[in-house]
Amino acid sequence: MTPAVVALVLFAALLHAGWNTLLRGGADRLWTMSVMNLAVGGLGLAVALAVGLPAAASWPYAVASGLIHITYNALLIVTYRTGDLGQTYPIARGASPALVALGAGVFASEVPGTVGAVGIALVSAGILSLSLGKAGLSRGTVLAALGTAATIAAYTLIDGIGVRLSGDWVAYTAAMFTFHLAFPLWLLLTRGPAALGGTPAALA
Repeated sequence: MTPAVVALVLFAALLHAGWNTLLRGGADRLWTMSVMNLAVGGLGLAVALAVGLPAAASWPYAVASGLIHITYNALLIVTYRTGDLGQTYPIARGASPALVALGAGVFASEVPGTVGAVGIALVSAGILSLSLGKAGLSRGTVLAALGTAATIAAYTLIDGIGVRLSGDWVAYTAAMFTFHLAFPLWLLLTRGPAALGGTPAALA
């Protein structure tokens, strides 16, 4: 990878860690997730209206990725309800590279070489090791974190294929991001329009 790609990957990792920390610390995680998804989904919708739809061949992938992201967000809420960030985040993020590599080999016929496979194994093992020795790690928490890892791997693989078929990665990403509006819509339906106003306590 070029230095620019490495920098973007590291920046994305920083953003992921940041918003996961924000979600874990929220007193009302459904509200916190909904507000974050409103920003992402609103931006996605605005860009989609500006640039148009991606190539038709990529539509099933954008829809599938959007639905999986909804599942991923729901699993995160469940995971952080029962486990600490230091317990669950390493499991979810540590297991996903290995699952992505496995899925890429099965569904995209992309198999890493020996050095690549060893590197993936070391990265996954290193991240997973951060959750070792943590007290109070229940079976339910582990299962929720592993489910989160599975959704991460699934949308990563689907997006990898979908972007290639889209003809325009911006249009594909925007179309997929519009599905994030499902969470704020659910909040509006269950709590009413005033819910998205929020309170300072929601982020305490």
